Amino acid sequence: MFKVDKKHLYTFNAMIWGVPGLIVTTKGVRAYYMLNGGRWWMYIITIVVFFLFSFMFNRIVKKYCDRIAALEGDIRSLFDGLSLKGYILIGFMIGLGITLKLIPGIPAEFFATFYCGLGPALIMAAVKFMG
Repeated sequence: MFKVDKKHLYTFNAMIWGVPGLIVTTKGVRAYYMLNGGRWWMYIITIVVFFLFSFMFNRIVKKYCDRIAALEGDIRSLFDGLSLKGYILIGFMIGLGITLKLIPGIPAEFFATFYCGLGPALIMAAVKFMG
């Protein structure tokens, strides 16, 4: 089912990380826009969030790129690029994002800073899958 050559596993993983990165970044930019640009301290928090997630995602992307490179054979299942643990992590993060949006009272400043840090880190991880 869904057989592809190994080079497409990198592309598939890049899409799994990059598309949510674009969506989250867009939501963060909208939140900043609704706040009329935010305050100076929000930009610092955004940068810190970006670097923390970038560090974490760097390690994860390396692990999964090594996993793909170690797969035997050229034709693999589309879903061989990540482990079950990786898919569970993605599902957890999506669920957490949905839950956060449903909780009343979370300030827009949180979404602006967190999403504008997380989104670009996800996009950067997606680019690393392609490199």
